[in-house]
Amino acid sequence: MDDAAWTALALALTIVGGLYTWRAYRRRGLAAGMRGAGLTLLVPAAWLTDTLRMFTRIVDAVGDWALGLVFSPLVWVGVVLGGLGAALLVVSGILTSRQLGTTARTRPAAAGGPKEVGPAERRAKGEPAIDDDLADIEALLRRRGIS
Repeated sequence: MDDAAWTALALALTIVGGLYTWRAYRRRGLAAGMRGAGLTLLVPAAWLTDTLRMFTRIVDAVGDWALGLVFSPLVWVGVVLGGLGAALLVVSGILTSRQLGTTARTRPAAAGGPKEVGPAERRAKGEPAIDDDLADIEALLRRRGIS
C-alpha cells in the first residue's frame, strides 16, 4: 500500500470512530464518549507513528502461520506432541500433589530389605521432621515440654 492508501484508511477509521464516539456520548453518557474518543485517537496516532503498517504486517504474518497450520501435517504432528507434553506435565503435577507417583522415604532394615519410616517412628527415634517448618515447630514444642 502506498502512503495515500494508508492516509485514506486512517482517515476513514477516524471518521467512523468519531461517529461512534458521538453516538456513544449521546446515548450512554460522558464515560462512554471519552472511551470512544480514546479509541478513535489511537487510529491517527498509529498512522502518524507508522504502527498501522506494523499491525497489518503482524496480521499478515499470523494469517500465513494459520494457513500453514491448517494445511501442514508436519505442523499437526508438532501440535499433537505439544499437547501430549502439556498433558504429561499436568498429570505429573496432579500425581505429585497427591503423592501417588513418588518414592517413599526408606531406610535399610536390620534384617532384610528397605523398610518405610513413618512420621511417628521418626519422632520416636528422635529424628528430625521431613519439613524444615515442622522441624522448627517440633523444636519449639520440645522446649515447652510438649512432645
